Amino acid sequence: MTALINLLDLDPAQLVAYCGELGEKPFRAKQLQRWIHQFGADDFDAMTDLAKSLRDKLKGRATIAAPAIISDHTSADGTRKWLVDVGAGNAVETVYIPEDNRGTLCISTQAGCAVNCRFCSTGKQGFNRNLSVAEIIGQLWMAEFELRRTHGIEPGPKGERQITNVVMMGMGEPLLNFEPTVTALKLMLDDNAYGLSRRRVTLSTSGVVPMIDKLSQECPVALAVSLHASNDGLRDSLVPLNKKHPLADLMAACRRYLEFAPRDFITFEYCMLDGVNDTDQHARELIALVKTGPQPVSCKFNLIPFNPFPESGLLRSKNPRIKEFAQILADAGIVTTVRKTRGDDIDAACGQLAGDVQDRTRVAQRMEKMAEYQKKFGPDFGRIVEVGS
Repeated sequence: MTALINLLDLDPAQLVAYCGELGEKPFRAKQLQRWIHQFGADDFDAMTDLAKSLRDKLKGRATIAAPAIISDHTSADGTRKWLVDVGAGNAVETVYIPEDNRGTLCISTQAGCAVNCRFCSTGKQGFNRNLSVAEIIGQLWMAEFELRRTHGIEPGPKGERQITNVVMMGMGEPLLNFEPTVTALKLMLDDNAYGLSRRRVTLSTSGVVPMIDKLSQECPVALAVSLHASNDGLRDSLVPLNKKHPLADLMAACRRYLEFAPRDFITFEYCMLDGVNDTDQHARELIALVKTGPQPVSCKFNLIPFNPFPESGLLRSKNPRIKEFAQILADAGIVTTVRKTRGDDIDAACGQLAGDVQDRTRVAQRMEKMAEYQKKFGPDFGRIVEVGS
C-alpha cells in the first residue's frame, strides 16, 4: 500500500501542485487549505463544499495528522503547556502564553537541541532529530483548535482567533532545520491558512549566520537572536555555536537581515546569569557591540531572568542587578525590556522546555563525565571563565 500523504506537510504552493496531480483546479487547494487550517478539520467528509469525488480521492490517498497530545497542563497564570508525541520515543513541548491583547504560541522545531547552550535545560537533554513540517505547523493547528474548544469558540474565520503571535523559541534551533521551518512559516503567513502578519511571527536563533542570510531571502519574519554575552570569550563558553560564527559575523548578518525584516529592529535575548554576564562592564560592552561602526544594529534587548536547573551550575541575577543592567542599556538609547517569568510552575518558562528525547548527542553521558572530573579535580573544573577579563 502507498503511504498516505499528510496534508499538514504541504505549503500553499505544494498543495496546489498536489491537487493538480489529482486532476483538480488550483481553487480546490485554497478550499482544502481553509478547511484544514481555518476550521481545524481532519475529516474529509466534513469538507462539504468539496466535490464528493475529490473527498473520496483524498480519503484513499491523504490524511491530516498533527502530533498526538501526551499531556496538557495549565499554569496558575494561564500559561498552557502541551507535551506532544513525535514518534520513536520522542516528545516535544508547545507553550501558549495568554496576555490581555494577544495570545502567543511558542513552537518547537527539533526533538531536543544540538547547540547545547550552557543555561538551557533543553540543550542538556541532547538532540535526536529535526521535526517535519506537519510536526511543526501541527503544533499551531493543535493549539488553536484545542483553545477554541476550551473557550467554546467556533472554528472558522468568524471565530475569534486564539493565537495572534507565534514565536519559534521552543525546543531546538530553527535555522538548523531550515526547510521544514520555512515551509511552516509560509503556512502561518498565508491568508488561506492562519493569516498571521510577518511582524507577529518571530524566529529565534542562536546565530547560524549563513541561514540568517537565507531566511532574509526566503521568508523574512521578525528575528530574535539569543545573544547572552557581550564578548567572544564569554559567548564561546555560553553558546558553543559562537566558535563557528563569532560576534562580528553575527552582527554583520543582523545588519544585512534588517534590510528585509518586517520590523526595523532585531531583538537580542539576554539571559541574566549571576556573576557571569551581568556586570556594568558587560552592559557597556553590549552597547559598544551594537553601536560601533558606521552602521549600528537597530535593536532592542530582552533581558531574561534565568530559570535555574541543577545541571547548569548557574544562578539567576538578582532583581536589583537586572534593573541596574537594564538602566545602563536604556540610558544609551537602547529599548530594553525585562521578560516576565511565565508558567514556571509547570516548567513552561524560557529555557525550561525539556520534553522526552532519545539523545543522539550523548549529552547526559558527557555531563556525567564532567561531574566525575569535578569530583576528582575540584568544583571549578570546566566552569565558565571569561577570557581576557
